[in-house]
Amino acid sequence: MKSEEEDIELLARAIMVEARDEAEQLHAEAKEKAEAIRKRAQEQAEAERKAILARAKEDADRLRSQSSATSELKSRSTQLEQREKILNDVFEEVRKQLASVKKRPDYGAIAAMLAREALAQLQVTEAEVLVDESTQKVLKLDDLSKEFNGKFTFGKKLEEGTGVVVSAAGGKLHYDNTLETRLSRLQGSLRSSVYKALMGEKV
Repeated sequence: MKSEEEDIELLARAIMVEARDEAEQLHAEAKEKAEAIRKRAQEQAEAERKAILARAKEDADRLRSQSSATSELKSRSTQLEQREKILNDVFEEVRKQLASVKKRPDYGAIAAMLAREALAQLQVTEAEVLVDESTQKVLKLDDLSKEFNGKFTFGKKLEEGTGVVVSAAGGKLHYDNTLETRLSRLQGSLRSSVYKALMGEKV
């Protein structure tokens, strides 16, 4: 049985692995299906130019084909529902375990990276950094102030989430870089990679 930390490490690696863009795969599948539909339509149009008896036979074949396609579609739909449930369960479990990242010995470096990314996104030299209590203990704003040649102060503590939220320009600029929000942002692009990892496929 793997330890919780090993599980987190495994998932963290899966999250960081660059996966094939699932959108391209879906696009290719859609294109292939569209081509198959176009071919079937051509065949049906040709069949309608034939004699009445031939057309009746073609219609019977088509009905059988549709029945088979419906069965396949139902089967595929069930598979997709099961896949979605597995993935949702995995991401929910990861979300529950994100808080334990704060116990890692390198969490100070992780917190600095989260803050650095948020400040770089907003491109500001003055901002409030909102963090949870554990993050505030390890995040050194003086170092970031020197690095960005700016003035950064801690704002109110985060009531939810692990990591960093940066607010600037009187709250008009806002960047949430908590681990929970990062996971939500990445979830769509990671689904394919995570599923392959869970199924033991090469990512």
